[in-house]
Amino acid sequence: MAAISNLQQLLQQMQPVLQPGNFVFVTLQQPKAQLFNAAVGIFKEVEGTTLILEQSVADTNGLKYDYIAAWITLTVHSSLAAVGLTAAVANALAGGGISCNVVAAYYHDHLFVPATDAEKALNVLKALAK
Repeated sequence: MAAISNLQQLLQQMQPVLQPGNFVFVTLQQPKAQLFNAAVGIFKEVEGTTLILEQSVADTNGLKYDYIAAWITLTVHSSLAAVGLTAAVANALAGGGISCNVVAAYYHDHLFVPATDAEKALNVLKALAK
């Protein structure tokens, strides 16, 4: 399946899916290998390595966090070169008063929204797709 870059197609076919569980962002100077293996997302910054983990993994390891998120995957195969998808999604969620952290991976875009707003975010995204 080829990646889609047309914004209208992306919006119509995005089919948001709520992943089970709650997720948190933590930052560490030298994460243990087991945490790398448990992470659903990793990004290295000058200040430290950010890991996106299930909340239970962070709790078990005594890690500090201040944002508990729900993870929504846009199941459309979006091109990394597509223009406007992130902006359209962010604008729609912002209009609903929902913060959003977007992670683009090779096949899909992943949205991390406040866990308390998960259902509201899904509804906003489904309305945007229509």
